[in-house]
Amino acid sequence: MSIDRLCVIGVGLIGGSLALALKKAGYCKHVVGAGRNEQRLAHAVELGILDDYTLDYAQAVTGADVVFVAVPLGAMAEVFEKIEPVLSPQTLVTDAGSAKHSVVEDAMRVFGDKINQFIPGHPIAGTEKSGAEAAFDSLYQERRVILTPLEENAQSDVETIKSMWQAAGAIVDEMGDRHHDLVLAGTSHLPHMLAFALVDCLNSMEDVDEIFRFAAGGFRDFTRIASSDPTMWRDICLSNREAVLVMMERFQNEMAIVKTAIENNDANALYALFSQAKSARDEFCM
Repeated sequence: MSIDRLCVIGVGLIGGSLALALKKAGYCKHVVGAGRNEQRLAHAVELGILDDYTLDYAQAVTGADVVFVAVPLGAMAEVFEKIEPVLSPQTLVTDAGSAKHSVVEDAMRVFGDKINQFIPGHPIAGTEKSGAEAAFDSLYQERRVILTPLEENAQSDVETIKSMWQAAGAIVDEMGDRHHDLVLAGTSHLPHMLAFALVDCLNSMEDVDEIFRFAAGGFRDFTRIASSDPTMWRDICLSNREAVLVMMERFQNEMAIVKTAIENNDANALYALFSQAKSARDEFCM
């Protein structure tokens, strides 16, 4: 199985890395990119990510076997609206959105009776860097990609998208869109909110220069993701609002327990909590 023509809408780290991985694997013959910035698209051609590009989304998807939409969540609906009129019955559309239920709702509203051609997906991979120049062909090696298939999807079409990701080196799982959103709210979205909030908190202190000057490796490791794209993470917060708020409340309750233990000078409670967390983390990272 292979793809003759792949259309990537949003040629940044995520979209560019998929194109590079599929090219390296010999899985894709031709990659066309689409976006708003011609200079960036031309640069992606220079980097070998794209074979050609266009600013016309409708032109880009014409004749494509698979369309990969890798734009911020807030731009998904607009992209869907631009490509829907020209989608041929043979073209499959998938996405990279970090929140799935909002994307599914947008797709159902826009695609209508073509919704069977849309297979929602989310590659759980990335770095704090963005743009086509940040793309690399091994980004998805041994990384997980979650598909959240719809009832309307043919199993053969789901397998096509699954095979594409496997060719890029990914491990593919499937789950419902709402369950995906809750899981990712805890494992990805909340950690990013904590990193952004911690840096902003320290940055507002009077002796901020001294604080950052003496920041050690732990601070740098924990806050690395606060260098991520603010537009993308703003959209994720709002698109997955319900699940993010649920996880934030759980975390606030946990911090209240830690705060109380410190206030009460309760060494046993702190040790028990830290030991339990260490064991869970060590097992996860084995």
